[in-house]
Amino acid sequence: MIRKILLVDDDAAVRDALSQTLELADLHPIAVSSFIEAKDIIEPGFDGVVLSDIRMPGRDGFFLLQHTQAVDAELPVILLTGEGDIPMAVKAMGQGAFGFLEKPCAAADLLAGIERALKNRAMVL
Repeated sequence: MIRKILLVDDDAAVRDALSQTLELADLHPIAVSSFIEAKDIIEPGFDGVVLSDIRMPGRDGFFLLQHTQAVDAELPVILLTGEGDIPMAVKAMGQGAFGFLEKPCAAADLLAGIERALKNRAMVL
């Protein structure tokens, strides 16, 4: 059963809180702080999903989404932002994001989106 979540967020407190939420749901987060760290984990056939902040220094979540799609177009990416609006959500979904959530989001909403992405990934693999 697929339970890995590549969690990318530059804010250590948010990253830790999200990791704890995922762990309490019996998921296995791989927490990193930037695209630079994440790119080495994203590979064809990665047996998990990606959960990434959009606004980060350097390469942002949209860049990470594009990179992920170039490596494995079927790898689900859920984007998170604390400064979201409807045009940003439309852009994310238009570029192929599996989901889009605003921070702070309820744990139930986050976990529901991740479970859908994990089921989708399991079917692809």
